[in-house]
Order: sequence, then structure tokens, then C-alpha cells
Amino acid sequence: MNSDDIARLAYLGLLGAVLVGWFVTQNRQSLGRLAQQAVAWGLIFLGVIAAIGLWDDIRQTIRPQQSTMRADNSVNLPRAPDGHYYLTLMINDVAIYFLVDTGASQMVLTQSDAEKVGLNPADLAFTGRATTANGEVRTAPVRLAQVSLGKITDHNVRAWVNEGEMEQSLLGMSYLQRWSKIEITSQGLRLTR
Repeated sequence: MNSDDIARLAYLGLLGAVLVGWFVTQNRQSLGRLAQQAVAWGLIFLGVIAAIGLWDDIRQTIRPQQSTMRADNSVNLPRAPDGHYYLTLMINDVAIYFLVDTGASQMVLTQSDAEKVGLNPADLAFTGRATTANGEVRTAPVRLAQVSLGKITDHNVRAWVNEGEMEQSLLGMSYLQRWSKIEITSQGLRLTR
């Protein structure tokens, strides 16, 4: 605790003492009601303190933040509350949200994400096979004209569209290998090009 923190704590203590004193003098005849009000204000105060203390966790849960590209051509991805890493890539100028999956060999799009980037799943040839935790599924090979992360853009990127049900598109090793370094640190996942 530094001197600024001690000064803030002293200020809040003094402010609290003034408020308590004012409540007591105004409500001398009804001490029971005063106690109820004190408990209510105390709970409100504790709720505000808890919300401030947990704000980063709340914000990350509601809207996970993706770090932006740094000057050294690296990007840091924070670990999501579920323990995974997520990354938004621009594919053909459309934002697609991926689960980073180092256990997946390929970049795999859900059918709905494929439609968003201009591919019609009905026109695709599902000739490939992939083994997943839910068993074998059919896949269709595709080429993505443009895949961008920040200022780094790759062209003619090979990917697959999954014919089965998937909650999330997967960003597998075929894309991650385009980066010169992949590190998992206490700050998160770091990709460097």
C-alpha cells in the first residue's frame, strides 16, 4: 500500500464518519430505522466495491478483449475465463471469431461462418474426412482469398468447412504455422511474425 492509497483510505474513512454522524443526528428518535438505513447503505457500498474490484473479470466475460497488433509484429491473446484462447480474424473483410486450437490440424469454418465470408455450403464438395471428439465428420476444402490479423494479411489460405455441427470455427495449426513463434505465457498466448 503506497501513500496515495493510504490518503484515499483516510479520505473515504473521514467521509464515511461524516455521513454516519449526520445520519445519527438526523434520526435520534428512530434508532431502529437508522440501523436499517445503515445496513442498506453498507450493502450498497459493498456492492459498489465488489463491482469495481471485479470489473476486469466482468468485462472480460461479457466482451472478451483481443490484444491488438504490436510494433514488433506480435499479438497477445488473453486467456478467456473458460481457459481457451479466442481470436478474431478478418476473412474477406468479414470478422470471424475463432477458437485457437493447437490440437486441430487445419483452419475449420462452421457452415454459418462459411456463408458469412461468401461461401455457399450447398455448393461445396464434402469429400474430406476429419476425426473429432464426436466422431468422424465430412469436410470440404476451400481457399480463402484474404485472411487478416491486424496489419498482417495472408492470401489464398487453405481451410475446411465442417459439414457437422460446430459451435465455433477452429483456428488450427495450418494457420498458426504461418507465425514464426507461438508462446503461452502467464499473460496469455503470444503470436509473433
